[in-house]
Amino acid sequence: MGHQTGRDYSHVVSAASTHHHNHHHHHHLSLVSSPRINHHHHHHHLSLVSSPRTVPALSVSAVTFEAAGVVHDHQQPAADHVDLSWPFGKLQGLDKDDIREAAYEVFFTCCRSSPGFGGRHALAFYSSNDSNDGGVGSSGSAGSPGSPAGSSGRGSGGVAGMVANSRIKRALGLKSMKRMPSRKTPASGAAGSSGSTPSSPSTGGGIVPAAAFSFTVPARSSVATCRRPLTAAEIMRAQMRVTEQSDNRLRKTLMRTLVGQTSRRAETIILPMELLRHLKPSEFNSTQEYHFWQRRQLKILEAGLVFHPWIPLDPRNTYATKLRDIIRANDARSMDTGKNSESLRAFCNCVVSLAWRSGADGSPTHDVCHWADGYPLNIHLYVALLLSVFDLRDETMVLEEVDELMELMKKTWSTLGISRPVHNVCFTWVLFHQYVATGQVEPDLLCASFAMLAEVANDAKRPGDCREQGAAVNYVKTLLASVLTSIIGWSEKRLLDYHEGFSKASPGSVMEILLPLVLQARKILDDQDIIAATTTAAARQEPQGEVQLVQAELQEQVAAGSSENRVDLYIRSSVKNAFTKMIENGNMSIKAVDIDRALSETLMELAQATEELAAKEKETYSNTLKKWHPVAAGVAAVTLQNCYGDILNQYISGVFTLSNEIINVLQRAGKLENILVQMVVEDSVDCEDGGKSIVREMVPYEVDSIILRLIRKWIEETLSKPKDCVQRAQETETWNPKSKAEPFAQSAVELMNLAEATVHEFFQLPVGMSEDLVQDLADGLERIVREYTTFVASCGTKQSYVPSLPPLTRCNRDSRFSKLWKKAGCSVGTNELHHTLSFESHHPRPTTSRGTQRLYIRLNTLHYLLSHLNSLDKTLSLSPRAAPSTQKRCPPRSTCTLAGGSSYFELARASLQGAIQHVAEVAAYRLIFLDSNSVFYENLYVFDVSNARIRPALCVLKQNLTLLGVILMDSAQPLAVKEVMKAAFEAFLMVLLAGGSTRIFSLTDYEMIEEDLKSLKRVFCANGIGLIAEEEVEKDVEIVGGVVELMGQTTEQLVEDFSTAACERSGISVAGSGQKLPMPPTTGKWNRSDPNTILRVLCYRNDQAANSFLKRTFQLPKRR
Repeated sequence: MGHQTGRDYSHVVSAASTHHHNHHHHHHLSLVSSPRINHHHHHHHLSLVSSPRTVPALSVSAVTFEAAGVVHDHQQPAADHVDLSWPFGKLQGLDKDDIREAAYEVFFTCCRSSPGFGGRHALAFYSSNDSNDGGVGSSGSAGSPGSPAGSSGRGSGGVAGMVANSRIKRALGLKSMKRMPSRKTPASGAAGSSGSTPSSPSTGGGIVPAAAFSFTVPARSSVATCRRPLTAAEIMRAQMRVTEQSDNRLRKTLMRTLVGQTSRRAETIILPMELLRHLKPSEFNSTQEYHFWQRRQLKILEAGLVFHPWIPLDPRNTYATKLRDIIRANDARSMDTGKNSESLRAFCNCVVSLAWRSGADGSPTHDVCHWADGYPLNIHLYVALLLSVFDLRDETMVLEEVDELMELMKKTWSTLGISRPVHNVCFTWVLFHQYVATGQVEPDLLCASFAMLAEVANDAKRPGDCREQGAAVNYVKTLLASVLTSIIGWSEKRLLDYHEGFSKASPGSVMEILLPLVLQARKILDDQDIIAATTTAAARQEPQGEVQLVQAELQEQVAAGSSENRVDLYIRSSVKNAFTKMIENGNMSIKAVDIDRALSETLMELAQATEELAAKEKETYSNTLKKWHPVAAGVAAVTLQNCYGDILNQYISGVFTLSNEIINVLQRAGKLENILVQMVVEDSVDCEDGGKSIVREMVPYEVDSIILRLIRKWIEETLSKPKDCVQRAQETETWNPKSKAEPFAQSAVELMNLAEATVHEFFQLPVGMSEDLVQDLADGLERIVREYTTFVASCGTKQSYVPSLPPLTRCNRDSRFSKLWKKAGCSVGTNELHHTLSFESHHPRPTTSRGTQRLYIRLNTLHYLLSHLNSLDKTLSLSPRAAPSTQKRCPPRSTCTLAGGSSYFELARASLQGAIQHVAEVAAYRLIFLDSNSVFYENLYVFDVSNARIRPALCVLKQNLTLLGVILMDSAQPLAVKEVMKAAFEAFLMVLLAGGSTRIFSLTDYEMIEEDLKSLKRVFCANGIGLIAEEEVEKDVEIVGGVVELMGQTTEQLVEDFSTAACERSGISVAGSGQKLPMPPTTGKWNRSDPNTILRVLCYRNDQAANSFLKRTFQLPKRR
């Protein structure tokens, strides 16, 4: 219908204000809430459902009124039920009781035209193939086992004995319930007790005219007297645990809503809104009950229209905002639903506007209002309906009337946005959930879930089926993945420990059902991934070969996780868990045994128990698992062999000398190993390779390997001492040297002494050491040295000392700062400042802080480690006790030399070199940008170049370099001085290019700046301190000199160079007239060809041309 969201729907309220509506009111109510009937929709519905002219009463096998009078809650979930995750998401502010009652209201509304729900005959849905002597639904398609369809096998009358045999239960393999004795219902009692009593089928073959609506429920006393069979409506009300009062209120609301509109379709009714309009507080027991009921209806609408709408909702939608406000206001007090209520009028206006919105692309809503079909609200409601098919007295049983109930539930599909694939997925989960929730005592439920999963698999192969009735169900794939993931998660928790999960009688029978169910679920998910990837590749219009390649790659991945591989995982995990529990239950843990007892006896008992567990696995589980894994028993044997091997290794790890006890344990372990190997061989007779591949997984219990393990254990324990030394250093090291003769950390001295002692003791062991063992020792020492190196190098980064770049501005001779400076007599301040600096230049003192000096100690420590590591490497390489490698290979990560020796610490050397470089950089930047900041970056060229030259900073720098030479070891000085030089050059560039508002330069300053740069360079040349060659200084100063040369260019030349460089950098042609130049990014890598560098020179150029260019091109602000 052509709905406009801005329309006022106040007439909806006024239309419901009285039971006596005039024609005008009827017209408006139909216009708003009842779109024109979609005949194609009805035709499609008829092709799926065979609805009889009358629905016969249900048999007493479901629930009699006596049973319905005592409403049982669903069985409390077992412990296993907690493990089964809810796959449909959560609904804010709604609990399971709210969902259940709302689901019943939707169900009743959609089925109102069926017998027992408000009329004797179907008002809109009936099959043209119905006949007096044909069964109900005889012409309907069979459909899937758990899908609604016309039931077969019923009598021609079908009133008292409606269900003779359920088609759904028969298809799903579910057992029939025990039938209770049936009694005929007196016609007078039936007629007098209720207007909804089922009528007999017509004998004339025609359609009986629609009877008037009657919503009265039979009195309990009269029902007890009649003991007639229950109608579908009565069964559903009992199953959904809906009170008679709630049912009556619902019937009254529908009667008032549908006055004059009996043919109105359910999917055009916004049920919660109608309930709120028509039901008043007087119809409830208390105002509190009414308030709770009203709040539930509002929460349902909020979930369906705001939180989970069928059509995505614009966050700025005013109707949604207003509806939320109304609902929030209802938390404190009930909403006024009186005749002239403005709040009700506004509420209805919002609800109708949201429910009848068009799609995001402008597509029509097909004459269906969307208030309950958004995911996951619709699934919550539908699952609540599906759960009602289980008998309240025995929740492991499905009602015999399930066919009729399912057929009625199908009438809710259009309202809830449910399709057949969605139904199949939900019913699969409901059956599985019921199996779990009832304590897994009824395998038939598991079989039924597996049968439904086959239908789900068929649906998954036909993605087009997910768009029934033209409504695109976009959430189907998400729903399918969530449900299957929930089922797989619960099932695999048992399959990964099937000795515990299926320890009851006949565990194999349950596994025979659950295992294929899980494998089928995984296959569906994998197939969905392949279909999605192939569809995506095809949608991108890739070549057919590329699409096939994508599909082949995914199929390989799916093959890697095939059924055999999953079963392999279940076997290994379950056997390992059983082995662990065997140790715990038998108190056989190696850690739990007193070390003074004969540990060998414990290991021998464990070997016997492992042998018995292998026999149990083969007899009980392997025959079942062999259907999916060709060598199931072999995999179990391999797993047990490895598990026992782990325990054996734990035992050997506590032994430092060989003894008879160790020999006895090894002999019993060898016997167990032979039994397990034989088990693998027998199980692998039919394999192509005779089981060789799986035997290779078994780690032999070799005596020679135990000796090696003992030595390696000694190495591990001995290396714990230098590890502890590193740990103590990390907690207590202060980087204060012991003396001038040892200007490094004492923790490094202790560490290297321990390393040398360990190497010495290693070669004193009474065993010939192979090259492999020497490499193991070297690897352990290397890891420790690298850890200590990382600790020494943990001193921050050089960038933490570099000042942040000020914002770009243009020079302004008339800036506020300049005026204040001149007004305050800047010449006096300048003279005083430079007098102070001049005094410091004549009496210089080093500014190196204690923190920087500690960095120098770190540098000395790293050089000390490097020198002693070389000595340690030489000792290991030239030791005469080292035997040739048993594997005839050079040690890993070592560099073999021509003399047959090797270098064992290449990685440690690389780590030390990197740490030395890092610490030297941090120390240099700290010295220049922090310690020397007051004489360098803060004061160089401040206010005036001529009066703030570099000479004072150079005097302090020389003093700092002198102190550096005193503290640092000779081997550490060259790199440290070089990094100081780089930091000084960086600071010099920062002054020129990012000096802030206190610095301005003119063309005449160029010569002084160039002279200062030469002075700075001379400090580091060979004729200066003598640590850096002049060629290296010239190489590093080249970039700085290039930037200084820019300051000697005219403004016009700078503008031209900048324009060219900026255009080249951005990849555009030379900017013409009117074309805006791009702002170059700040890279921090200054050089004369960098457009950002040139721009900064212009920003600090104190002339009108530069000022005008910057203002015109980039609108840079003036300095203040």
